[in-house]
Amino acid sequence: MDGLIIILIFAVLLILNVPIAISLGVSSIAYIFFFSNGLPVDLIIQSYFSGVDSFSLLAVPFFIMTGDIMLEGGISKRLINFCKVMMGKSTGALGKITVVASAIFAAISGSGPATVACIGGIMIPAMEEDNYDKGFACAISAAAGALGPLIPPSISFIMYGVIAGQSVTDLFLAGIIPGILLASILVIFTHIAAKKQKWGTEEAIFDTPGQKIVPIHEEEKIKPGKAFKDAIWAIMVPVIILGGIYGGIFTPTEAAVVAVDYAVLVSIYVYRELRWKDLPRVISKSGLTCGTCLILVSSATAFGRVLTMEQIPTMIAQAITSFSDNWIVVLLLINIFLLIVGLLMETLAAIIILTPILLPVVTALGVNPIHFGVIMVMNLVIGQGTPPVGVNTFVACRIGGIKMEAMFKWLFMSIGVSILALMLVTYVEPFSMVLVNLFEG
Repeated sequence: MDGLIIILIFAVLLILNVPIAISLGVSSIAYIFFFSNGLPVDLIIQSYFSGVDSFSLLAVPFFIMTGDIMLEGGISKRLINFCKVMMGKSTGALGKITVVASAIFAAISGSGPATVACIGGIMIPAMEEDNYDKGFACAISAAAGALGPLIPPSISFIMYGVIAGQSVTDLFLAGIIPGILLASILVIFTHIAAKKQKWGTEEAIFDTPGQKIVPIHEEEKIKPGKAFKDAIWAIMVPVIILGGIYGGIFTPTEAAVVAVDYAVLVSIYVYRELRWKDLPRVISKSGLTCGTCLILVSSATAFGRVLTMEQIPTMIAQAITSFSDNWIVVLLLINIFLLIVGLLMETLAAIIILTPILLPVVTALGVNPIHFGVIMVMNLVIGQGTPPVGVNTFVACRIGGIKMEAMFKWLFMSIGVSILALMLVTYVEPFSMVLVNLFEG
């Protein structure tokens, strides 16, 4: 009962719009003072320290910094020009470019909101000028942002690996094919929608109120050789990171440091859109983001310890398995639960809190922990595109200058096809494990 009261306190604080990290900390301290029968408050302080005392977590600030440096260094427009050459003038070309460019940028930043801000900031206005429905342009940008935490390097996978005691390298490998699968399904969805609505033509059909047909101007043709030459330095970032990790040259944490060095050199000396005097500002921005993440990690670790002492994970596991001991049914229930959690809670906080609760349930049924990590992250990143906490959606709305309800139709369709990809990954384990098994073999 005490554990349920603590969860209720946490829920009430969230409803009152108290930041998640503070809500977790207040709930944990409330347990020590009122329900713990004399446990010292030092227990919470020790939990805060142990939560961030991890070598793997060192990768988080460096991957965040890599994304910020490449964002400031002119990476996005070169990636988009490269994708335009790849797509040509196919149906729904700009929408497809948004997805593909997001997938490539995801392999650099590892962040969903950063991907939406960077790629969406260019592609949403471009799609509007090309007679795409603005609601669709915002929705597909938000949905494609889910590729950020799924395609390695991924901060979400690092967090799961630390909490679950699993190899971050294996998790990075496991996320590659599911990320490509999700991108492919979004590309197909874009093609079908664009063909039906005649987007990209002067006969386009709009759903967003007030949007009107504009004359389409012929774009200057981008030469394939120049586009590839400009983008090659950007494309090499994920190649260096992943190649170095899987080639045994460096660990994921060391790869993050290498990525920062490479990003600085390319942005300053090759693209020349970043200057040395700009670095303090970029590092300060990265520091704020990183500080937020680590405070969240430490407070969630303390809260998880409180739940464990009250045997809440055991109670939830028993509740889930009471419905069925069939792994197919259990994974379906967990998917539904995580999709709901994704609507209400930030991804990293959910991973830290729920991994110790759900992982024992699925491993007891024979589900591989690496496979479950992909399932969990994929569920939660879909939630990044869904209100009320969907940060990707808010970023896309700000860029498009529309109200959220104007994109609901296409947003829910995008979420629907993303869930289709999720179901495939959940029940077809080779999507996650084939590369892991190949490299281990």
